[in-house]
Amino acid sequence: MTISPQIIGLIGILVLLVLIFSRVRVGLAMAFIGFIGFWYLCGLEPALKILATVPYTTLASYHMSVIPLFVFMGVVIANMGIGEDLYYTANTLIGQVRCGLSLATTLACALFGAITSSSLPALVTLGKIALPEMKKYNYSLPMASASLASAGTLGALIPPSQGLILYSVLTQQSIGKLFMAGLGPGVLMTILFLITLVILTWIKPDIAPPGPKTSFKQKVVSIRHTWSVVVLFLLVIGGIYGGIFTPTEGGAIGAFGAIVISAIMKRINRNNLYASLMESVRTSGMVLTLIMGGFLLGKFVAVSKLPFELAGFIAGLDLNRFVIFAVIIVIYIILGMFMDIFGAIVLTVPILFPVIIALGFDPIWYGVVTVMLIEIGLVTPPIGLNVFTLSGFTGIPAGDMFKYVWPFVAAMVVCIIIITIWPQIALFIPSTM
Repeated sequence: MTISPQIIGLIGILVLLVLIFSRVRVGLAMAFIGFIGFWYLCGLEPALKILATVPYTTLASYHMSVIPLFVFMGVVIANMGIGEDLYYTANTLIGQVRCGLSLATTLACALFGAITSSSLPALVTLGKIALPEMKKYNYSLPMASASLASAGTLGALIPPSQGLILYSVLTQQSIGKLFMAGLGPGVLMTILFLITLVILTWIKPDIAPPGPKTSFKQKVVSIRHTWSVVVLFLLVIGGIYGGIFTPTEGGAIGAFGAIVISAIMKRINRNNLYASLMESVRTSGMVLTLIMGGFLLGKFVAVSKLPFELAGFIAGLDLNRFVIFAVIIVIYIILGMFMDIFGAIVLTVPILFPVIIALGFDPIWYGVVTVMLIEIGLVTPPIGLNVFTLSGFTGIPAGDMFKYVWPFVAAMVVCIIIITIWPQIALFIPSTM
């Protein structure tokens, strides 16, 4: 009995999921399944040629250098105390109102995300600063931690975003346009988080009492602490938007600018620069290994013709495309509960991207939605990486945080619904480039 290539492709994906949930590293699992599957369908010699050429051609690409450059920029900024400055400014401006400390933390996360490109740096940095302050003013720590875990997801959406960079590499979409597309939804989600906090504290005023009062002079003076973020963000994102330099060049300029700004602020030394380099190498190595494995898996999936058969099958269904999209949303939310954002993107995009194109959705818009969907999984049980990360260094039980996470999850879902109804929120700025 001959098994069709599509069935072989499906079996390969199922075995891959088993390996991943058995704690095999995602990048290596994808590389292994990609090689074995290609071997089965095309023979050993072609499979060995793919194994010999794909890792090199993938990682030696000039465009791939954008990943370590933006990672290094974010790590330098995170290690030089910029997060503390942002929290101090936001806290001085609005900390004296009810739930002001949580509002300030959310704003600081959004600003910090604009230069660190991922969730965890803002989460760890601001968690160490903001939560002790909230404890001092009798905040409900589970609520405060849940709001911080949710606000930390803004770092993966607001450009420069590592998730959007990875999506760009896998789909050959413009990194610059993806960055610009993340701006509107990032601002919208920040506003929805702030509204959620206000509603929560209106219902239960005792969970977030007002913080210390500050004078008008203190508020004005505190704004000067944001100059580094404003300069770096405008330099990198403004340069990419204006076509002054490419995203790869923007990453290099951002990394160099982060070092110069840290030197101007007298916060850089041999030790923290070395620590930043080592952390960048580890993070970049992890992401690039995932990409390499993803490309090997993609070769197998392509010759199995599974994505194209799936796209044709779904396109032939007598269902509204938004119903199909809703099913994809559920798939991503479930995956996000068990996988990090990079693994989930590399695993799913080669399979689902042809489906999205067949349904007539805009690929730039879909990239933003993909990142948002996977970020929801970072704060939902049973894994909830952001929640467990905060729980690990604060001692607050993860179960207590999960009770307060759901209003913020609802805000994320509302944000996705809004940009699905009005996609121009994401697409307007890219359309002007």
